[in-house]
Amino acid sequence: MKSFVNISFVHKSYIVLLSFVLLTACGKKPVVVDRPAFCADSAYVYIEKQMAFGPRVPNGASHMQCAVWLIEQLRAFGAEVELQKGMMPDYRGNNQQIYNIIGHFYTPQTASRPRILLGAHYDTRPWCDEEANYADRFYNVPGANDGASGVGVLLEVARQLGLRMADSSFRTPVDIVFFDCEDMGTPAFYTGQEREDTWCLGSQLWATNYAQQIADTPSPVANYQYGIVLDMVGAPNAVFPKELFSMQYAQNYQEQIWRSAAKLGYGSLFSTTRSYHITDDHYYVNEIAGIPCVDVIHYDMRSSGFPNWWHTRNDDISNISKATLQAVGEVVMYQL
Repeated sequence: MKSFVNISFVHKSYIVLLSFVLLTACGKKPVVVDRPAFCADSAYVYIEKQMAFGPRVPNGASHMQCAVWLIEQLRAFGAEVELQKGMMPDYRGNNQQIYNIIGHFYTPQTASRPRILLGAHYDTRPWCDEEANYADRFYNVPGANDGASGVGVLLEVARQLGLRMADSSFRTPVDIVFFDCEDMGTPAFYTGQEREDTWCLGSQLWATNYAQQIADTPSPVANYQYGIVLDMVGAPNAVFPKELFSMQYAQNYQEQIWRSAAKLGYGSLFSTTRSYHITDDHYYVNEIAGIPCVDVIHYDMRSSGFPNWWHTRNDDISNISKATLQAVGEVVMYQL
């Protein structure tokens, strides 16, 4: 019969001391990681707030209320806020009003330095077109993971950046972009002739405007080092593979981010497995704007790919893990 020690009766200080002795005896020093400040509880509250508005379907009342709230939050955290408006044709060729929300974080000392771009989409899909029951496909997606999770993480990043600006520890200027109309792509049940590039309308608008700005101005207002897009970053047991457009356009930065994740102890989430090419906001930031951009997106190559509640009525707050939010938040903050 195997014996065991009930660890609950072993004093914590003894465990720490024993670990140190064992590591020293093996000739290794314990590695201490300087973890960046990030609060998953705050990110979770920001997700709850978005969910309280209801589905953020573009140009609906909940969507507009959420947009106003996002602007207020960014300003409260010390950002200079820009509302970018424009029109983009949807899958039927009808013009969609776009409202991209951009928070510029910089200080007088850092204003001229190359920036880091962080992005997430704040809209939610108008159709639950992955539902098995046809009648359920015409509900709006609640968008806890697909939408609110990325925004929630970036709002907490924004709060932390504001604190850094206040205590003079701010080093790198950051632009946070909440993209609109990412999830307006052609519904699965549509039988007409669809347009190409029907997804990620907000990032297409943003990237096109940026590319035009560079063409018109020798020294654009924002010169970016690289970008990170967060999409579906809140699920329990999430898997973030190395997405192939990211690898194609921004491999060095992708490797940097994944090394940071491993150093922080999140290698199991930031998988070294390669995924397929995924059309997400980062694609247009790369292709049109010419900014190297990495996508951190849940896609499990071992099972169903996207979470099984993706684009269904079950994409709700019950599928959000604070542990996953903490991991993603720390990895992003480690880059800044």
